[in-house]
Amino acid sequence: MRFEPVSSDPRRQPPGATSTAPPLPPVNGRHHQPVQAPVPVSAPPSPPPRPKVDFQVVRELRRQLSERLTRWQRGREFSVAEEDTERARLAVELVAEYADAVRRAGTPMAAGAERLLLDQVTAELAGLGRLQTLLVDDTIEEVHILGCDQVRITRHGGGVDWVDPIADSDDELVEILQAAARRAGATERSLSTSKPTLDLQLPDGSRLAAVFLVSHRPYAVIRKHNTLDVTLDDLAGGRGDLDEMIDPLLRDFLRASMRAGLNVMVAGLAGAGKTTVIRAMMNEIPPDEPYVLLEESRELLPARRGDRHRAVMSFEAREGHGERGPDGRPAGEVSIADLIPVSLRMGVLRIIVGEVRSREIVPMLQAMTTSRGSMCTIHARTPAGVGERIVELALSHGREMTVDQARRMAGNALDLIVYVTVDDETGIGGRKHRFVSHVEEVLGVGESSRITTTQVFGPGRDGRAVPRHLPERVRDQLLRVGYDARLLSRWIEAGQGAWRRPRQTRLGRR
Repeated sequence: MRFEPVSSDPRRQPPGATSTAPPLPPVNGRHHQPVQAPVPVSAPPSPPPRPKVDFQVVRELRRQLSERLTRWQRGREFSVAEEDTERARLAVELVAEYADAVRRAGTPMAAGAERLLLDQVTAELAGLGRLQTLLVDDTIEEVHILGCDQVRITRHGGGVDWVDPIADSDDELVEILQAAARRAGATERSLSTSKPTLDLQLPDGSRLAAVFLVSHRPYAVIRKHNTLDVTLDDLAGGRGDLDEMIDPLLRDFLRASMRAGLNVMVAGLAGAGKTTVIRAMMNEIPPDEPYVLLEESRELLPARRGDRHRAVMSFEAREGHGERGPDGRPAGEVSIADLIPVSLRMGVLRIIVGEVRSREIVPMLQAMTTSRGSMCTIHARTPAGVGERIVELALSHGREMTVDQARRMAGNALDLIVYVTVDDETGIGGRKHRFVSHVEEVLGVGESSRITTTQVFGPGRDGRAVPRHLPERVRDQLLRVGYDARLLSRWIEAGQGAWRRPRQTRLGRR
């Protein structure tokens, strides 16, 4: 449904026109009628300038429109025509609400400006097409798009299905992805011949990565984040729709670690649940405490947490475009590594990085040595491999970095390493099991120039974390916030944890 801009001056109608465009549909019983100017009796002056659009307002209204449309779609059957009608109705409703708010503030909008804003909001939302039906399905965890006609979805619990094509051709698929890139958040994103890869957050919070031209066909992967608001209590068995990722003992330890301002690195494989764990730990930050959140593309979503994170300053990296400068980087690029020094000047104690995966790990570790309560995530295949993964990324920072220097930095900056394990039993008819298996206290660098750690929590009989040793280096910091780690002693002697439910696995049943 297309709303044509309405001119408030009949002199701007095309030659031969005898009528103006129809008025806006009524919203909540209120009609919008454009103001008709009197017919001139002399030569018309130059047409007035076209009203300007505040694209920050457009993006916010588009976000609200996407959320309302997603809520309307859930749990119902609908045709394309019904979806288009509802989208148009919601667009009119939101723009009318905004115009009312502006009017109450004492700066009324002209009818032409309101119509132009409506057109822009509607244009911003259009473009996802059949892909939108996958985004509103809460049973889907991950989508692999292998060309327009091969769409593989992974459901919660591990089930795999192949679904209908989301486009009639690969060219149409690329157009859908390009439309998504144009609407991506506050920083510019593109998918083009000069930039054949794409990484962004969709309006519903899902993470999209895409590639074309350098691949046989256009490919895209969508990782849905259905657990946007989660607490440590939820991860400790407080929500039936979530895996029990930690037990009450580990919950209390992590909660005290956040209060004590310990620097934490959350590690694990892709899809293990690192983001979910760090979201839950972020919820322990006091609502009035300012902190900085740095991400390549936003997925921790503090804006959806209401008053719980009203003091957060959220930064997002920006891709470069065009020619490369003397430093070899595309013009306009702003990386996480560039933003960390800025964050240190923002007067905060905590800096949270969604993921370190390149040279930004060096400024991140440097920031941790002068901050408290900072966190980040990192990909690592095993708990024992986290230290070497840190060194590997640090060496990409430049020739001046050495292995010994990287280890010293990590030993001084980190207090805890939390490792999240994912056991995938879908190949034998089971599901994916996600849980914290290790919590290691970083003691520093030993005589062999290796990062020295103590396993505070380690895998029990079923692989899930149970108390192993009392913390040493951070013990006083925990005591100062009222946590006595000696309470873990009897659990250490028993060699078990306080998990509420037994872990049901296919291998266990065999």
